Amino acid sequence: MGFFSRTKKSDGWITVSFLRDGICTGRVQRMGGAKAMVELAVFQPADDSRSLAALERAARELKASTFQVGTMLSGGEYQMITVEAPNVPQDELKTAVRWRLKDMLDFHVDDATIDVLDIPVDPNGHARGHSMFAVAARNALIQARQALFAEAGLALNVIDIPEMAQRNISALLETDGRGLAMLSFDGDGGLLTITFKGELYLSRRIDVTIVQLLEPDTDKQQLCFDKITLELQRSLDHFDRQFNYVAVKKLLLAPTGAPGLHEYLAANLYTPVEAMGLEDVFDLSRAPALREVDQQQRFFLTLGAALRHEEVVL
Repeated sequence: MGFFSRTKKSDGWITVSFLRDGICTGRVQRMGGAKAMVELAVFQPADDSRSLAALERAARELKASTFQVGTMLSGGEYQMITVEAPNVPQDELKTAVRWRLKDMLDFHVDDATIDVLDIPVDPNGHARGHSMFAVAARNALIQARQALFAEAGLALNVIDIPEMAQRNISALLETDGRGLAMLSFDGDGGLLTITFKGELYLSRRIDVTIVQLLEPDTDKQQLCFDKITLELQRSLDHFDRQFNYVAVKKLLLAPTGAPGLHEYLAANLYTPVEAMGLEDVFDLSRAPALREVDQQQRFFLTLGAALRHEEVVL
């Protein structure tokens, strides 16, 4: 199984995400032109969320075996690298990218599961080479994750990554003709993405976790705010140089619960900064617990990943 797999539409999809303190399970239903309805959002605490016992308990309590299932890798379980797109036929693309990655990974390329994601070029620009994202994870990790779901009696159909989950949410909030930056935080750190016309153009990791953001020591929190601001400014400046045909309208800050972060970023970045909530994207009427900011932070990427499962392959 590669990343970003697509399957034919099913009557039921759920996304199962492994957090540091438990398992998040989410399900959404597209509602035509209306907001997607959150049908299910359940968190089950677990000391070892990736254990068979924890997954079996989640599957049993949620009757998850009746659904097709997607999951998401955590930040440290894969590498996402920008490479120059090889000038080869489509059926040779992954082989060519694998060769280019051989000196870029922290493990042997022969031990990697690899998938690719194109970065669109300027439609009005001159013909030239362009870039793409290459995503690589250890074969052993992918195989172990598949075996875990199989042993728990779950049909694992999709293995996703946080960047694509966040892309799914960002794409629904874009302004026509403008790019959108989005920043979220979880136990693995910060994730900055920039999308344009529903496509992912930039992804950057920021080494500040949600735990650090919620640090009660104001001096430590201030250091985190400064680090985030510096990383954001560098990334936005880089993007402006690299993709000057995409005007980024604003930066949306996903729910964090960190007091003062929105105001600090708004005061120190030249890009407008707005706070967002899951209610901007989803109908939460069937999941009222998600109106709490800590639950929005916890389920943000899980529900973003759940959005893509509505895609149809004919």
